Amino acid sequence: MGRITTTQLSWSVNGHRLLDDIEMAAHDGKTVGLLGPNGSGKSTLLRLLAGLRHPDTGTIRYDDTSLRDLGRRVLARRLAVVEQDVSAHHHVNVRQVVELGRTPFRGRFDAVTEHDRRIVDAALERADITGKQDQSWHTLSGGEKQRTQLARALAQEPQEILLDEPTNHLDIRHQLELLDLMTSLDVTCVVALHDLNLAARYCDHIVVLDHGQVAAAGPPEAVLTSDLIKSVYGVNALVDREQTTGTLRITYLAATATRTPATLAMHLRPQ
Repeated sequence: MGRITTTQLSWSVNGHRLLDDIEMAAHDGKTVGLLGPNGSGKSTLLRLLAGLRHPDTGTIRYDDTSLRDLGRRVLARRLAVVEQDVSAHHHVNVRQVVELGRTPFRGRFDAVTEHDRRIVDAALERADITGKQDQSWHTLSGGEKQRTQLARALAQEPQEILLDEPTNHLDIRHQLELLDLMTSLDVTCVVALHDLNLAARYCDHIVVLDHGQVAAAGPPEAVLTSDLIKSVYGVNALVDREQTTGTLRITYLAATATRTPATLAMHLRPQ
């Protein structure tokens, strides 16, 4: 397992600050949910964590090592990324996409080994996509592509996984199966989600972003309050627990007339 931490992380485009002073900790084997409205900075933060962008200020650490000091191959052997939309796979089938997860462990011209094949088989099965393994990537539905990307990440045998809206395009069954699988893995997960009820059910720790800042962070029951939801999302909500399971439950009542920036109403530092 691995640990991801950020300290005073900021990032700008053309002088416009999109992320400001982000403090976040994803501890060994825990699932951290990134929440917030569209444009709040969730995907941007994930790209910074993946090393796809470089912060203006602050640090990102994997365990005790700065991301800047990790080589690309070393990072690829421990970190998997499941993006929201992927269209770069040309003329390949599902199995070949999943086999890409083994690339960091092979030489540039090395063939797939029997060990690689066993890992790919297991990843296909766990993502419930084995039956599609010979099908062309371009013929898949959005949900099937998402499950294929998850299988590729599993084939990478990562210590950490970053997931950007992984439940998009999935029906209810596969949403639950994917998140059940994600939280059963012996890895550290940072996942951007829109569904607050799924976040409450599956995440150990939640970070709520609003206008590029951390509005609140902590356990779901401490963060997902009616006041926070009103200030960040502009929605009146009832927060209680489902009687049968005891799971935290958010019921949306109505949109509010105005929205107050959550960073003014509530600013809990990550724990």
